[in-house]
Amino acid sequence: MILIADSGSTKTDWRLIDAEKRIHQCGTQGINPYFQTKEEVTSIFEREIPENIKSIIKDQKVEINFYGAGCSAEDKKQLVKEALSAAFPLADIFIESDMLGAARSVCGHEPGIAAILGTGMNSCYYDGKKIAENRTSLGFILGDEGSGAHLGKTLIQYYLNDELPGGLTERFNERFKLSKNEIIDSVYKKPMPNRYLASYSKFIYQNLKEQFIIDMVSKCFREFFDKHICKYSKHKELKLSLVGSVAFYYSNILRSVAEDKGVNIDVVVETPIAGLTLYHLEE
Repeated sequence: MILIADSGSTKTDWRLIDAEKRIHQCGTQGINPYFQTKEEVTSIFEREIPENIKSIIKDQKVEINFYGAGCSAEDKKQLVKEALSAAFPLADIFIESDMLGAARSVCGHEPGIAAILGTGMNSCYYDGKKIAENRTSLGFILGDEGSGAHLGKTLIQYYLNDELPGGLTERFNERFKLSKNEIIDSVYKKPMPNRYLASYSKFIYQNLKEQFIIDMVSKCFREFFDKHICKYSKHKELKLSLVGSVAFYYSNILRSVAEDKGVNIDVVVETPIAGLTLYHLEE
């Protein structure tokens, strides 16, 4: 049996391929070892994975392939592995980055450029087997250009600096009813600030008819291409495929900016879990 997980900072998609090749699915909250302790991660596994999934793999040998945000560094991989081992002591566990998961999902065994645009951002040149080149995303404070956290941060900057058009400011105040101090506290003092900032992406999407918002999103995507995609030497030769909610829901603007940059976008999917399931079935 194979248990596959694709985990971002906001949510985790799980697929179990049982002994008869039947596929079972579930979801839990996101896991990121940069923001959560081993005990917190173990608790998520134990509390949120449904009992029907646990009952299938109970006392059974299972291979767990976990692809996660924040799982590039060896110490972070070890944290997640230990958390999974505590929840599933009989499992053979393999921890890889969410970037490798995205590349395997959308590229399979073919070379290409793959990117994640969800709560966070990452990208790579994938040679068909492994990540051959990876540009550092730097996280939501120093980078993550084009991500949900970046879009949300940009909107909040405009709002706190009184630079949103009047109509948008009124809608923002009516929707969220937050003081400026409450917003600042959520960013600087509360857990998971990247997830908090990315939560404003829904408001941005709902106001995409506003030219100000279109221009703002386009600007964020131009930074994504300039700082990351266009720095790969083969960015005009290979197709770019993307995963993540931001890539999926803002795909029209994303494709327009890509065309301006001379980049050919191929596949855009909201989540890589279906492609990953197919990849492991074939493997």
